[in-house]
Amino acid sequence: MVEKNVLNAIAPRPAFGIAEDVLGCKWMLTILDLLQRGVCRPGTMQRSVDGLTTKVMNERLRKLVSYRLIKRHAYPEVPPRVEYELTARGHKFLQILEAIAELDRELE
Repeated sequence: MVEKNVLNAIAPRPAFGIAEDVLGCKWMLTILDLLQRGVCRPGTMQRSVDGLTTKVMNERLRKLVSYRLIKRHAYPEVPPRVEYELTARGHKFLQILEAIAELDRELE
């Protein structure tokens, strides 16, 4: 009888890859936290966090959009206005992050 390794059985699934990528990046966690607190404009995000460059922020925002954790809204205005919001999947993902934070508090 072959014993299954739990991690090998779940590793190829997309949600684990997304979780690993997001959890491994402090800027993605920071952006998700800002969005959860209602900060939705990129300029406001950047001014809210020391050390967050435009380049890194835009890369992380694009990745979070590609994971469908956030949604991008571009308004046809002059000057252009862009806002981001959490999707239903993003809210669900944040619940998972909160459960991890709660576990972390219990382990202290």
